Amino acid sequence: MPKITFVGAGSTVFARNILSDCLSYPELAGSEIALFDIDDARLRTSAKMAEHVAKAWDASPRIVATMNPEEAFDGAQYVIFMFQVGGYEPSTVIDFEVPKKYGLRQTIADTLGIGGIFRAQRTIPVMLQYAYMMEDLCPKATVLNYVNPMAMNTWAMLAGSDMATIGLCHSVQGSHRHLCEAIGVNPDEVNYTCAGINHMAFYLSLEHNGEDLYPRIIEKVASGEYCPDWDRVRLDMLLRIGYYITESSEHFSEYNPWFIKRDRPDLIERYNIPLDEYPRRCVGQIKGWEAMRADLEAGKGFEGLRRTSEYGSRIIHAMETGEPALVHGSVLNHELIDNLPYGCCVEVPCLIDRNGIQPVKVGHLPSTLAAMNRTNINVQELSVLAALTGNKEYVYHAAMLDPHTAAELSLDEIWSLVDDLFEAHEGMLPQFEQQDCGCGHDHGHHHHHGDDGCGCGH
Repeated sequence: MPKITFVGAGSTVFARNILSDCLSYPELAGSEIALFDIDDARLRTSAKMAEHVAKAWDASPRIVATMNPEEAFDGAQYVIFMFQVGGYEPSTVIDFEVPKKYGLRQTIADTLGIGGIFRAQRTIPVMLQYAYMMEDLCPKATVLNYVNPMAMNTWAMLAGSDMATIGLCHSVQGSHRHLCEAIGVNPDEVNYTCAGINHMAFYLSLEHNGEDLYPRIIEKVASGEYCPDWDRVRLDMLLRIGYYITESSEHFSEYNPWFIKRDRPDLIERYNIPLDEYPRRCVGQIKGWEAMRADLEAGKGFEGLRRTSEYGSRIIHAMETGEPALVHGSVLNHELIDNLPYGCCVEVPCLIDRNGIQPVKVGHLPSTLAAMNRTNINVQELSVLAALTGNKEYVYHAAMLDPHTAAELSLDEIWSLVDDLFEAHEGMLPQFEQQDCGCGHDHGHHHHHGDDGCGCGH
């Protein structure tokens, strides 16, 4: 049975779900599970969790908890990324509080926007450091990435290393369900196609027994009969563009220039936008972890575990058994979506079996949807270039082209904000530390896969 490595296993609650899903399959119940983290206390808690999960499924995996990445990666077939660099404090706080001084407000800040740009700069160097280890210790492993900003991180892994990687989220498989229920249709019986980029993919079709459900859904929303307070942003967009977006209203509200404006509190109220939502969730998640740790310390196990909708275990099961699975994942756009840039990171259906990850060609997105995606891809591309080349200029340019940041701030304010964020991240962004290759150019780290940075060849 395979060796499955959890990177950031101290994310105990999420790690429990993925591990439980894996052990729910008899074909994976005897796997070797390597739990890796850099936090000893959290790792110990996760090791206890893993034992209880195995017991709950009556499984007998070989569980190893280690703070040594080489030991964790050695011989792994699957590596699952689930870590956050910098944590809630200081990093999430910095991402929210520094921009707030400029009047720039955010809801989640983990995907795009100024918070997403800097989260990527913190995260990509760590991911690539692990990727280079894996190229030596488990070069044929498949990396399942759950770390945000999903598109930027997955793009950087695929462009900056040789590791087979797929980015995984849980928005596609669940976001449409409430709409189906609103018109009295069982969502389990609904067939859909979905594509775009992570956190801004679109349900291109929603069908039940051959019936297109969109007309009924749109009628229900347009009449005001169905408009839950928590989803006003996406439902407004549904009426304007005719398609439903995969990621939540609080997420989507900061990927564009339309909803969060410092001099328009009426919009925040009208669309019920929860500013500073992510820090609140972080506090809740920390409490959830502490509660689980207390239960585990008291010897309390898990009862009634059920497989979740997360794709991770399904991918591993399909690759191990050859029983095919269809998932939606983030991969590079190698002729998958015709009207998005070649080589950007797209979220498309992927067939998984013993042959690994096989993305499905989608063709053309409706032009408006592709145009919306491209505004975000601009920022993602420049953020990835910044991390891969060590060229700071790309960070300023990514911020300049970010739809929400640019709608709120002048160019001078954007430059000043990025300066402040670099200062707040001192010592956390190794890719920008000056490295002199003797060419006379001002640039940082260069990776061996090439870039369009200095171009000096050193």
